[in-house]
Amino acid sequence: MRNILIMIACIFVFFYACKESHSPLNSQAGIENTPLKNTSVDELLKELHYSESKNIMVISHRGDWRNAPENSLQAIQNCIDMGVDMVEIDVRKTKDNQLVIIHDNTLDRTTTGKGLVSDWTLDSLKTLRLKNGLGHPQHHKIPTLEEALLTAKGKILINLDKCYDYFDEAFTIIQKTGTSKQVIIKGFNKTAKEVRSDLGTKLDSIVFMPVINLNKQKNASTVIEAFQQQLKPVAFEIVFSKDTSKVINQFSQIKKRGSRVWVNSLWESLNAGYDDEMAVNHTDSIYGWYVEKGVNMIQTDRPELLLNYLRSKGLHK
Repeated sequence: MRNILIMIACIFVFFYACKESHSPLNSQAGIENTPLKNTSVDELLKELHYSESKNIMVISHRGDWRNAPENSLQAIQNCIDMGVDMVEIDVRKTKDNQLVIIHDNTLDRTTTGKGLVSDWTLDSLKTLRLKNGLGHPQHHKIPTLEEALLTAKGKILINLDKCYDYFDEAFTIIQKTGTSKQVIIKGFNKTAKEVRSDLGTKLDSIVFMPVINLNKQKNASTVIEAFQQQLKPVAFEIVFSKDTSKVINQFSQIKKRGSRVWVNSLWESLNAGYDDEMAVNHTDSIYGWYVEKGVNMIQTDRPELLLNYLRSKGLHK
């Protein structure tokens, strides 16, 4: 009888241990480790095309650059892991006509190299290391556009910035990697007719988003209306240094006509002072202002802070 009881006890302990190994709790730290949300690209696209959605989509500027070098593959992967909807990355061309991911046209600030990106071949760029936000070299390398797209494939939407002028080359890589439905490209100071002429049938497979600068385009309302009639863009990126433009109070109409409203919380010249750094200590009054105005896409330099805020308000899936 004693042996039977010991055997039952051992089976119970074994079963409990197996159950604990699959628990969503971090047993070492004793804190909850929330399972990552694996939102498919199809779900993200469905949300993107729902212009009047109350859910606010989060775009991470140059990836998660606070925890990895900006525009690095790790910065992209961090965004995927934390449940960001879209990652913004910057495209440049090398001396040998290869497309790489780096913001500046020079190497000095973000890499261990110096000079123009366009003066270096891809092979030579791959000998450099990326720097983190404090300027210290890390083990990460400058990614190619192809490497970046493959990292994001099937997992997150991708906004390609600084890419309009050589989008033909980019589109070849987008097709090769099978990521066309994930890509958003934007353009400034272009009419709908010019965009259609420049991009042609590529508009059938990628998303184009006009950038509207309320400081520079005095006829912004007319430009927005023309785009919505002729191209029906999925979203507009709205830039403003003052919150006095009448367009800021027309966001609901823009959404009703089929386009989401994207605003940048990066620095004050883009958003009249409703920026990420202010949001650190005044989260509700800064990010809450966007909610009040009806913004439903925010590009941020603090994706974790913004995601936590929106989720606490039931405004992010």
